[in-house]
Amino acid sequence: MKLITRDTDYAVRALCFIAGSKDKMLSAGRMVRELKVPRPFLRKILQKLNKTGLLRSRKGSGGGFSLSAQADKILLTDLIRVFQRDLKLNDCYLKKKPCPNRQMCPLKKKIDAIEKYVSLQLGSITIGGLIRERER
Repeated sequence: MKLITRDTDYAVRALCFIAGSKDKMLSAGRMVRELKVPRPFLRKILQKLNKTGLLRSRKGSGGGFSLSAQADKILLTDLIRVFQRDLKLNDCYLKKKPCPNRQMCPLKKKIDAIEKYVSLQLGSITIGGLIRERER
């Protein structure tokens, strides 16, 4: 189980790069070179971020990508939802069917509490906060 997938990680890197840049628009090519992320992965990620409204794009000369919201308003949990859906540590399935003991299971209650704590912690991380941490 990965808490943060490769796509989410690349999205965080791209958004931090865009937010930390003085340029208004950044090309995908520049991000590929600077971030050392494979072009096909980055293009797919940027398109998805654009489609979900976290980025704006402009085609043509001087075009590229920019943030559509302030960096402090973009949460890590927003990116997790886009690329991984909701954070789930355990779905409580046995042989592709819901476990019949889900309601009374003491382990599920513990895992649910851990999920809630992890979600709260991840929900406090913003792109802006990550940029400030990097600058320290």
